Amino acid sequence: MFWTIPTIMTWARIVAIPFIVGVFYLPDTFMSVGEKNVAATIMFIVFALTDWLDGYLARRLNQASSFGAFLDPVADKFLVCACVLVLVHLQRTDVFVALIIIGREIAISALREWMAQIGASKSVAVHMIGKVKTVVQMVAIPFLLFDGMLLGLVNTHAWGLALIWGAAVLTVWSMVYYLQKALPEIRARAR
Repeated sequence: MFWTIPTIMTWARIVAIPFIVGVFYLPDTFMSVGEKNVAATIMFIVFALTDWLDGYLARRLNQASSFGAFLDPVADKFLVCACVLVLVHLQRTDVFVALIIIGREIAISALREWMAQIGASKSVAVHMIGKVKTVVQMVAIPFLLFDGMLLGLVNTHAWGLALIWGAAVLTVWSMVYYLQKALPEIRARAR
């Protein structure tokens, strides 16, 4: 089930990354900074929504697959990490936020892989704190990509900064949670 509708949507998130990043490298004579911000924000939101939609369709169309289960979180991590790096490059967020978010993704991915190898993957299954962290990130990133006043009322930069730092705190919290869950297995195999 390599080319199902849900899997194609997951691949689309990976393919979208160069477009979201690339829009900021277009000459200002082609698109203004504000237009680049809007274009990147819209692309991010559209492709982030496919994360929910591909899972829904996989269940609804009975097209869930082990490959899709592998690719989905990889696509999410690529999309988030690429956008966080763009935000650091544009000086819209702090490098420490990027280090926390990207470092956690690497650490927890490695932990989950190891736990799966030893047959203990259920102890590091996705938990609510991880889901909340993802939602906060997915709201913070488009706010920071937009980087302006939304409808003349919402300062997306200020809200985005608060949310991305909140996501960083939740990121550390979720990493500690998963490491605590894995600690008995780590201790048992450290001998």
